[in-house]
Amino acid sequence: MKKFLFAIFCFLNYFPLTAQLSDTLKYYSLEPYDFHLQYLREDSALLLDAREFFEFRRSRIHGSVFMPPSKGFETVADTLDKNCSLFCYCYNGGRSVRALLFFYDKGFRKLYNLDGGIIAWKKDGFPVDKSRIRKRAEGREGARARGR
Repeated sequence: MKKFLFAIFCFLNYFPLTAQLSDTLKYYSLEPYDFHLQYLREDSALLLDAREFFEFRRSRIHGSVFMPPSKGFETVADTLDKNCSLFCYCYNGGRSVRALLFFYDKGFRKLYNLDGGIIAWKKDGFPVDKSRIRKRAEGREGARARGR
């Protein structure tokens, strides 16, 4: 009876571990220094910011493309080459992992996550872009139309 219970215990504990391992094999989670080096090494790479616009507007990694999780990733996934390397970050790493798992399901295989997000990036002394961004291109043309 003890062997039977032990076998059931081992069986039940095995499945959660394999589910966790399969997600971690779908993307590489790198510290900021390694993330930056790998990004520079890739020929065809895209840096994605998976935060909301108010976070992206405040500060971002230079050269990153805004990709909000609230709007969905379908349009981005359909327009990109599947051989392109995707480097993704968010505030602390949670949303970027969800984004990378989505892209993995769409057929992308070169996926990299910034471990610790932009918080770790700043903590390690890497620069962030804080230049002002307008939400829409409405800025100049809209101001002219209103007579300003």
